[in-house]
Amino acid sequence: MRRRTFLMGSAAAMAGCATTGTEPAAVPPASIQTAAVAARVPSANEKLHIAVIGPGDQGFGDARSAASLGHHIVALCDVDWAKAAPAFAAFPDAKRYTHYEDMLATETGIDAVIVATPDHSHVFASLAAIRHGKHVYCEKPLTHTVQEARVLAEAARKAGVATQMGNFGQAADGVRSLCELIWSGAIGPVREVHSWSDRPVWPQAIERPTETPPIPETLDWQAWLGPSPDRPYHPAYLPFKWRGWYDFGTGALGDMACHRLDSVFRSMKLGAPDRIESASTRVFKETYPAGSLVRWHFPARGDMPELKLSWYDGGLKPPRPEGMLDADSFPKNGTLYVGELGTIHHGEGRDFEPVILPAEHARKVVRPAETLPRSIGHWQEWIAACKGGAPAGMNFDVAGPLTEAVLLGNIAIRTGKPLAWDAANLKVTNFAEADALVRGSYREGWGV
Repeated sequence: MRRRTFLMGSAAAMAGCATTGTEPAAVPPASIQTAAVAARVPSANEKLHIAVIGPGDQGFGDARSAASLGHHIVALCDVDWAKAAPAFAAFPDAKRYTHYEDMLATETGIDAVIVATPDHSHVFASLAAIRHGKHVYCEKPLTHTVQEARVLAEAARKAGVATQMGNFGQAADGVRSLCELIWSGAIGPVREVHSWSDRPVWPQAIERPTETPPIPETLDWQAWLGPSPDRPYHPAYLPFKWRGWYDFGTGALGDMACHRLDSVFRSMKLGAPDRIESASTRVFKETYPAGSLVRWHFPARGDMPELKLSWYDGGLKPPRPEGMLDADSFPKNGTLYVGELGTIHHGEGRDFEPVILPAEHARKVVRPAETLPRSIGHWQEWIAACKGGAPAGMNFDVAGPLTEAVLLGNIAIRTGKPLAWDAANLKVTNFAEADALVRGSYREGWGV
């Protein structure tokens, strides 16, 4: 059962958050084959009317990014009104909702939707927006399961909506410079790539709590659980700590690899892997391990040889290359491309700029000319696509396959088995238990 839906205008008092009600929660249909309403294409100079599902944390930053470009935040939807209070205060004219289906049915003037819920709800909120003909910006990872990523990309393509996954780094000039360097042969053929992260920075490798504290009055717990199996509320799950739980998050790999490995997929021209294996610290029943190593194998592509891509988290790191031998020069986060002639390293965010190692080889390399078009900006790409422009750089046709590969790594971690992957048929061919995790499971009434 759920609390009564909140439909409050800009003058609503926060005291109104404590409500009662006995109506059953609306649940999305098990099939997503419902035809989407045709998406509206605003004119080039028109400001978008944007709704945000999950404005309590990352979604608040997303809303401010869109608003900073002059677009209108017209509706905010969150199951935890205390967490969403800063966003409510920042956008006092935005209508407030608890359930996104209610918002989408009521606010017919919405052009686009930002989805920034926990991972387990991404696909359902995004599909609901698509069914209503709305353009979608969804935070990373795109979905909670491999199958969901395939389904969501196909649904967006069929509906013709503009999409973007929340990976701002994909728009960086450094990504283009990296591609130009590698494609010019600056370090020779690349057969190994290593990427590492200092995540997790939230609890993992723990058991389910046994206490059953009361649910906060401002939280609709059943709506927060959404498609996940029912369990008692506990602050061990939210806010933010949901990332470490199988039922809600995708661990350190899902959180960061969609950022880090995008540049690898672009520069290495990667498609789907054919094999995945992993090693980790102790694997728990319901949470991701404290540290893990995942390795994907990709077959040869054109003139590029087969590739082994390795991921490290929880403090694990790859061997240090020549020119980066002291601990101070080996950062907490980074990516290494190991070529026959040398190595390229880059960091993240503002530190992305690719650096050739060792220095002796770098001095011999002639930097290639800029041949790839530079981005107009991550948010600007999506806004332009909503207005009928070119697809954004991390549209779901790009984000979907990347997410599939990343989440296969989590399946390898959870099962502890090497996996053989048939991407065309969305199937792990050598291990039935792992294949079941490709699709996940949902409580009654939910499904894709």
